[in-house]
Amino acid sequence: MPVKIPAGLPAINILSNENIFIMDSSRADTQDIRPLSIAVLNLMPTKKATETQLMRVLGNSPLQVNITLLRTASYESRNTDSEYLETFYRTFEQEKTHQYDGLVITGAPVEQMRFEDVAYWEELVEVMDWAKENVFSTFYICWAAQAALYHFYGVDKRPLDKKLFGVYKHRILNPRHRLLRGFDDLFYVPHSRHTEVSLRDIENQKNLELLAVSDQAGFYLAASRDGRSVFATGHSEYDPNTLEVEYLRDLNAGLNIKPPENYYSDDDPSKPPRVAWRAHGNLLFGNWLNYFVYQETPYELESIRGITADINI
Repeated sequence: MPVKIPAGLPAINILSNENIFIMDSSRADTQDIRPLSIAVLNLMPTKKATETQLMRVLGNSPLQVNITLLRTASYESRNTDSEYLETFYRTFEQEKTHQYDGLVITGAPVEQMRFEDVAYWEELVEVMDWAKENVFSTFYICWAAQAALYHFYGVDKRPLDKKLFGVYKHRILNPRHRLLRGFDDLFYVPHSRHTEVSLRDIENQKNLELLAVSDQAGFYLAASRDGRSVFATGHSEYDPNTLEVEYLRDLNAGLNIKPPENYYSDDDPSKPPRVAWRAHGNLLFGNWLNYFVYQETPYELESIRGITADINI
């Protein structure tokens, strides 16, 4: 939460220059507080595991957050029973007349397909376009980040020579950016993907700021200049055993899969995984909620419709 200090105090500029989040008393005294309304469009087949991971990082905050779980209507998950989906999930059609402070769109195991060949692509495009006028800030994860970059900016993904699978060291490019406040210069993020978006393609987009990269994993984090869109190609929300579950699944299926890199102690799958990303994962989502949603979204949610996101293709 912000530090509240008297308006006009010289410390405001000092603390701001040190990247400390402050709020002067005049603003603090006139703030209206209400719960944040966050929607999660869960495209993963492992819906229960994914929703738990996201609620964990979204809930690690002093802010009150109301979560609405969304699913696609054009494609029904075969891995989650329909009764569960009917009980806990809403379709976009049921929710599209509402406005939200924030939206999270997850990855999906469809990255080796053309975007247009994905069964729910048209519905996802409708959601992304709707979010421009009905959601204050949207957080796109992994394949969803690739999908949004393709739809809004024409940036396509490209195949990797081999699957990027493991936990990789990253470096921040702008330590003063609000999304990176509190980050160490170097931090770790899990990745599990067969495709990538090139750094050059992101750098060529004037409305995007590249925020974090990895020598091994490439482009990881970017945001639109207005803060209304965040794109992350890795999985800072992953549980300690998520990569192991994926590794054992593929191994048992007879696939040619190597153990995730930099994940097991001494790179030995017989030893337990080492969690090196938990702190930064919580910080990333906490910063997004605080600085990109809570501090910026209008008190009256309906007024979001008058604040169209600045998407420049």
